[in-house]
Amino acid sequence: MRPFPRRNRPTGAAPSVAAPTTAGAETVLEFRGVGRTYPGPPPVTALRAATLSVRRGDFVTVSGPSGSGKSTFLNIAGLLDTPTEGSCLLDGIDVGGLADADRTAVRGRRIGFVFQSFHLLPHRTAQENVELGMVYAGVPGRERAERASAALRDVGLGHRCAALPSRLSGGERQRVAIARALAVRPTLLLCDEPTGNLDSATADTVLTLLDELNDQGMTLVMITHDQAVAARGSRRVTIRDGALNEPTPVVAR
Repeated sequence: MRPFPRRNRPTGAAPSVAAPTTAGAETVLEFRGVGRTYPGPPPVTALRAATLSVRRGDFVTVSGPSGSGKSTFLNIAGLLDTPTEGSCLLDGIDVGGLADADRTAVRGRRIGFVFQSFHLLPHRTAQENVELGMVYAGVPGRERAERASAALRDVGLGHRCAALPSRLSGGERQRVAIARALAVRPTLLLCDEPTGNLDSATADTVLTLLDELNDQGMTLVMITHDQAVAARGSRRVTIRDGALNEPTPVVAR
């Protein structure tokens, strides 16, 4: 597998939103007292003043029981929702106050998503599914084709570009979904229960692929309820009743 390409803005290009600060440039995702309360009656606090800093190259797993706040955390981290308190920064950009169009643009260029259910279009080939993931990022057509082919090769599916999802195994479909996420060349890969629909052997191959991507420098945040999966991360965060907690590692004497 090739080293994962680093994202660089072309010299002189004008950002559509405020440029990230150089201070803390190694921080990809930062929650500063981020909370989310949904209006009632009665109001429901799904996330409680969370503070978290994800640095470039981290592999952070976020685990907790059903209803603990994992989905709310994911939605805010993925710019699909906005906090009702605190600040969320992505690559140094405070995204909480952005207009919807700017937030969508930042999400499309900087975040790759991998979901439990793959979300592949059944009548499109693997190549076409990966290309479609770049449309909203504004990648030109010819470049989309080149990136899609390269991403499929990177996940070991260069020989399956023309296959429809119905002709792929569960593990292969998830690899296509990962290729789709990687093709936009994100700074952050968000994975939501990526092995939830896979048997244990297939799940291990997908997790090994994520390990390899992280070894190459990709920053990952993975949501999971499975403690064995959570243990694959270099950092483990738990969430319960909307409260994030990162246990202090025990240093052997």
